[in-house]
Amino acid sequence: MSAAPHVPVLLEEVIDALDPQPGDVVIDATFGAGGYTRALLDRGATVHAFDRDPDAIAAGQRWAETRESPPRLVLHPHRFSEMLDVMTSVGLARVDGVVMDIGVSSMQLDQAHRGFAFSADGPLDMRMSQDGASAADFLNTADEKAIADVLYTYGEERQSRRVARAIVAARPLQTTGELARIVRKALGHKPHDKKDPATRTFQAVRIHVNGELDELSAGLSAAESLLREGGRLAVVSFQSLEDRIVKRFLREASSTPSASRHVPLAAQDDPVFSQVSKAIKPGEAELERNPRARSSVLRHATRTATPAREAA
Repeated sequence: MSAAPHVPVLLEEVIDALDPQPGDVVIDATFGAGGYTRALLDRGATVHAFDRDPDAIAAGQRWAETRESPPRLVLHPHRFSEMLDVMTSVGLARVDGVVMDIGVSSMQLDQAHRGFAFSADGPLDMRMSQDGASAADFLNTADEKAIADVLYTYGEERQSRRVARAIVAARPLQTTGELARIVRKALGHKPHDKKDPATRTFQAVRIHVNGELDELSAGLSAAESLLREGGRLAVVSFQSLEDRIVKRFLREASSTPSASRHVPLAAQDDPVFSQVSKAIKPGEAELERNPRARSSVLRHATRTATPAREAA
């Protein structure tokens, strides 16, 4: 952890939504550089922080050693979809809050050797956990249709077939710069374009390599099971695919099914979340400090007494 703490997006809004009190147990499901965790610890909460990236966990361990004893930061080198099993294994069945900051972290984006961005050339990697198949493995072995499907589904790339065809023709690919150039050439990139056309492809491949949308759905379900009555869930997302999943989850979790004469009243579930917020976006002052916050959206809700639904 650096001496100058990383400030995550919508920090004040997230802390207001969670309203942590001294002695609360809160899960930071996406530890990253520890920005939310710092603020939660400062409010007196005990934080169980999850991250699948070994670099984030290693940095957090060095930082935790400088905190007070006994520590109020517990680091878990696991995916946040595993929260329920991990927390159960340490004897905690209920927590007071869960915060999730979805997607790639600034720390990962800024390290060229991790291969998440094309702002600096690096190996075509994109693995958050630093194990398993890389972006290069996928792009160099998958057939054209599979690549096109990923680009269309996770990047909303309208010309996914054209891009996939260009990728296959240029194989093998080894670096982020190679992939960006191939995509730009396939789509006719113009220097004055506001958004680099390679952005959609990089997003799609990253989401696919890391299984991010399935991870998000599983993490939301785990949070539902772990939060006590009155516990708070806060989720920050950075692109429309993620936000739609969060919005749909909270809508379904907070709605009361219409009464049906075919279903006994006892079997008709009550909402598991209440006080669902509207989409909260960063203000102009934050955008001036951090342009990367521009696409961020916070949604939060409060857990009711209704038992958690069975995971889909």
